[in-house]
Amino acid sequence: MTQMLKDKVAVVTGSGRGIGRGVALLVAEHGAKVVVNDYGVAIDGSQPSEGPAHEVVAEIRARGGTAVPVYDNVSLFAGGQRIVQAAVDNFGRVDILVNCAGILRDRMIFNMTEEEWDAVIAVHLKGHFNTIRHASAVMRQQRYGRIINFTSSVALFGGSGQANYGAAKGGIAGLTKVAARDLGRYGITVNAINPHAETRMLGTIPSAGKEARAAFELRREYPIEPLPDDPCAPEAIAPMVVFLASEEAANVNGQVFFVYGGSISLCAQPRPLRSFYKGSRFTVEELIKWAPSTFAKGLTNPAPPQEPAAAPAAQEVRHG
Repeated sequence: MTQMLKDKVAVVTGSGRGIGRGVALLVAEHGAKVVVNDYGVAIDGSQPSEGPAHEVVAEIRARGGTAVPVYDNVSLFAGGQRIVQAAVDNFGRVDILVNCAGILRDRMIFNMTEEEWDAVIAVHLKGHFNTIRHASAVMRQQRYGRIINFTSSVALFGGSGQANYGAAKGGIAGLTKVAARDLGRYGITVNAINPHAETRMLGTIPSAGKEARAAFELRREYPIEPLPDDPCAPEAIAPMVVFLASEEAANVNGQVFFVYGGSISLCAQPRPLRSFYKGSRFTVEELIKWAPSTFAKGLTNPAPPQEPAAAPAAQEVRHG
C-alpha cells in the first residue's frame, strides 16, 4: 500500500465506530499518525464510554501504526480545542481533520423537542465548527491543511422525521463552502462527503428517509454493476477521504461529493434551474398567472396532503 499520508497527522472525530473507524484505520495504513476521537455514546448521544476510541487505537497499533485516543465531546467549544491540542501535544502538528462524529434524535417536526433539536445541531453543526475553528488556527500557521466534513442527502432531498439532522447537515455544506474560501489562501482545503453506508445510524432512519436516498439512487447517470465486495460497508467511504487528504487533491477545494456504493459524484453547485424574466417588479396577480407555465412548471409536491381517515361508524347500542 502506498504511503500517501506518510508523516502527516490526522484527527478523526467519531472514529470509534462506523465510517469514522474506517477512516482512522485507512489513514493510518497510509502512514498518518492518528488522533482517534470518540465520545463513545449510543446513537441518541447517551452513555459515553472510552471503549470505542480505545479499541480503534489498539487496532491501529496492532497493525504497526501510530495513534492516540481522545474522548472529548465535539459539541463543546473547549472539547474541540482539546481534541486538536492532543494532536499538537503528541505529534507536533495537525495536517488532516476529518469530522465524522454524529448522533440522531429523529422525530416528526410537530413532536420534536427543543432538546432533541439542540442536541443534534450541537454535535453535527457546532461540532464541525468547534474542531475546524481550532484546527484551522494551527493549519494557518503551517500554511497547510486538509479538512473533510460530512453532510447528508437529507439536507438536499429531505427525510421524514429528521428536521434537526437535515438542518445540521445543510449547515455543514454551507460551512464547507465558506471555510474553503476563508482558508484556501493558506494552503488549506475544505471539502465535504455525502456518504451512503450501512452503519448503525442508518438502521435508525425512518422509512421515508431511506426512500429519499433510494430516489437519489435512481438519479444516477449510469448503472452500477454488482461489486465483489460490499460497496455500502462503512469502510467504503474511507478511500475518498484519503484522496481528499492527499497531495493529489491540492486543488480540490470547497466541493461536496456523493460517495454511494461503487460510485463517486461531484455535487453540482447551486444555480438557477428555471428562470422567468420580466424586467420590472412582479405583482401577485402576474405570479399567479405565469408561475405555472414558467419557473414552477412541472413541480410536484413531495408530500401531498392526504384525506383524513374516516372515523369508524358509531354502532347502535340497544338495551333490551
